[in-house]
Amino acid sequence: MSHAAQPAMPPTVGEILQAATRELRATSPTPRLDAEVLLMHVCGLDRGALIARGHMPLTDDQRHPFEQLIARRHHGEPIAYLTGTREFWSMELNVSPAVLIPRPETELLVEKALERIPHDAEWTIADLGTGSGAIALAIAKERPRSRVIATDISPQALDVARSNAAKVGMANIEFREGGWLEPLAGMKLDMIVSNPPYVPVGDPHLQQGDVRFEPAQALAAGPDGLDDLRLIASSAREFLKPDAGLLLEHGWDQGAAVGLFLHRHGYRNIVCYPDTGGRDRVTVCRA
Repeated sequence: MSHAAQPAMPPTVGEILQAATRELRATSPTPRLDAEVLLMHVCGLDRGALIARGHMPLTDDQRHPFEQLIARRHHGEPIAYLTGTREFWSMELNVSPAVLIPRPETELLVEKALERIPHDAEWTIADLGTGSGAIALAIAKERPRSRVIATDISPQALDVARSNAAKVGMANIEFREGGWLEPLAGMKLDMIVSNPPYVPVGDPHLQQGDVRFEPAQALAAGPDGLDDLRLIASSAREFLKPDAGLLLEHGWDQGAAVGLFLHRHGYRNIVCYPDTGGRDRVTVCRA
């Protein structure tokens, strides 16, 4: 007497995560975390809910999109582009391949800016090359009486930045299209901040990891990586009020060079600050 074959049980959340972790192990430094983040994104769950459902099966409507995202991550696409978001300064920001993914070390630039802006200041502050708007929005959030003008040469980047301003409800911010200081013609500002491209064009890291998928114009700046930093330093003083601050993020090995050309252009009180890893990251000076 024959028995009909029992239908196979669909894989559980725990089994799906194990399989995805194995698949990502060869290409991601954090395979389990990546798998969890992508599954939370697909299912709309936080980590606690995901763990609690470890023994439960996934629906096909959840499993197929998840498997597609895992395949894209396996080929190197950044998690932030796959989920469309990245946290910065306790804000969940939209990101896309049109913008650089905000980095934790860039929060140092925000910290140093906020240290210099009084809480009740009604300053006008510019963020050059705003990308996703992360820096500008963080400053606008913490100094609501100040006005922040964010510039970018990329209309696609400005679309992302504007979506983030709407998402976090920031009204004291304005976006202007154009290269670096061009959209600020005739203005005198209380502060300028910028995280410009600072990677040398031939740097092998541009062909590795997540960076391969990020916009090249937001990363590389000439043979030594200093082209945009030089341009900003050479032209920013005419846009700054007397004694106003200029704050620049740069590469870990560029602090001395940035300080030197700021000095040559007449800036004062030049100080370079290290990030949490002890590497030169942000240089601050006064006009």
